[in-house]
Amino acid sequence: MKILVIHQVPYRKISYHRGIDHALHDVTYIGRPAALREVPGGLRCTLVPLGEDDDLVAGVTARVHPSDGYEKVLSLSEFGILEAVRVRRHLGLPGPSEARVELVRDKVRMKEALVGSGIRHPRFVSAPPACGPLPWSGKTVLKPRSGASSEGVVVLETARAALSAYRRLPDPAAYQLEEYVEGDILHLDGLMRDGRFLELSASRYVNKPVEYADGTPLGSHQTALTEAHRALAREVALALGIEDGCVHLEAFHTADDELVFLEVANRVGGAGVVTAHERRHGVHLPSHEIAVRLGLEPPPTSAPSGRYHGWLAFPGHHLPAGPAEIVLPDGLADHPCVDRLYVLPADRPLPDHITYQEWECPVFIEASHHDAEELGRFLRACAAGITVTAAARVPAGSGSAA
Repeated sequence: MKILVIHQVPYRKISYHRGIDHALHDVTYIGRPAALREVPGGLRCTLVPLGEDDDLVAGVTARVHPSDGYEKVLSLSEFGILEAVRVRRHLGLPGPSEARVELVRDKVRMKEALVGSGIRHPRFVSAPPACGPLPWSGKTVLKPRSGASSEGVVVLETARAALSAYRRLPDPAAYQLEEYVEGDILHLDGLMRDGRFLELSASRYVNKPVEYADGTPLGSHQTALTEAHRALAREVALALGIEDGCVHLEAFHTADDELVFLEVANRVGGAGVVTAHERRHGVHLPSHEIAVRLGLEPPPTSAPSGRYHGWLAFPGHHLPAGPAEIVLPDGLADHPCVDRLYVLPADRPLPDHITYQEWECPVFIEASHHDAEELGRFLRACAAGITVTAAARVPAGSGSAA
């Protein structure tokens, strides 16, 4: 099979070779030069670089043609699945329509599709009237219609303040307003084939994703999967026409034990989701998604751990540029809950952008326990007990003479 991979997600997060036999199939990776440098050197494949400033679709379609004989186009990025629709159309290949993919990319379209489904979701407005209030008055969320990692999301104390902020935006049409829902936030992660879930797990966030941009650590830990979780995942997938691939669904869990839809993506979850799922269930979600999307045999699974798994990431983008000063609790690396501890090397600068990649975060913890609640308590204690600050700068010429 001749396969075109639109390569955007870091290679080490997907490990394409686990889902595609590169000795058997003819694989081409197309992407930015930095992304292509991550592809292992010994892998049998073709690399096609895009220009740094190329529009993704224009750049790809200028370099590949129907006569090239590609049989499949694979894109596993939040910011590539809609673009892949246009590339397939350019190559004359079948696939989902733009309208279908927009339901999992555009946060207004996805909630519009849920109206009348019986699935509770926040009230929302995509284009508020020039004059007049919103249908609610309390805390309000202003967020991009398309996006990931809570970038650009702002919570305002009143609907009136949110309206004022919305009207000051340079491109308000790219944003939406929705009512704030109080409650913990869960994420459900799974894999679908032909409209049926093959895999599904439930996790509870430690802190809220929207707070990460302001410098608050974020994590999650797996919990027992309930029938309510399964029902929500099935109903959302049906309402939005999701049939194949990974699903990352977020929902509020309110004080009265109700699940309220937040948003969903038709791709694998970020941060430590892939590792946590594989350790608990033995299934590497990206490579199994590749098998589903390309019609290949699924790769082997590993033995489940029998434990609940989780992760905790500390941001650094909000701090001044330069190295970090990191203070960890004594004995953290040897704690029985800790599976792996990543600490940014002293000679590495803090990231200048929002990232959940363990090799870029100042501190990233992978942890597990036989008891989900105990794991949650441990991760929350780590979130409160670890400090990350910018390292003090030594003024030039301040060194002491011998």
